[in-house]
Amino acid sequence: QVQLVESGGGLVQAGASLRLSCAASGGTFSSFAMGWFRQAPGKEREFVAAISRSSDATHADSVKDRFTISRDNAKKTVSLQMNSLKPEDTAVYFCRAVAGISSYWGQGTQVTVSS
Repeated sequence: QVQLVESGGGLVQAGASLRLSCAASGGTFSSFAMGWFRQAPGKEREFVAAISRSSDATHADSVKDRFTISRDNAKKTVSLQMNSLKPEDTAVYFCRAVAGISSYWGQGTQVTVSS
């Protein structure tokens, strides 16, 4: 069973940076495509960024040029570097692992950006 644990969230002011990490256990990490999603209060969960097994990355337009996803297969972690944070980035951020038809989610970490 794959388990994902996010960390690194917190309360910051607009313009600050945060780095989220997601540690995976179980399964073969290098075989998973990894992603970050977020869900703000009263809104649906939305895609933020994803990185393939070969480390090809894609980012949502809303975070492009501010957020960067990366992975470390040796450490079994995926990270999300978030710069120039805005109040609209406030949400619970979730890590996701996908391999074939299998999909796993972490429990989420809260990011709050004050204006």
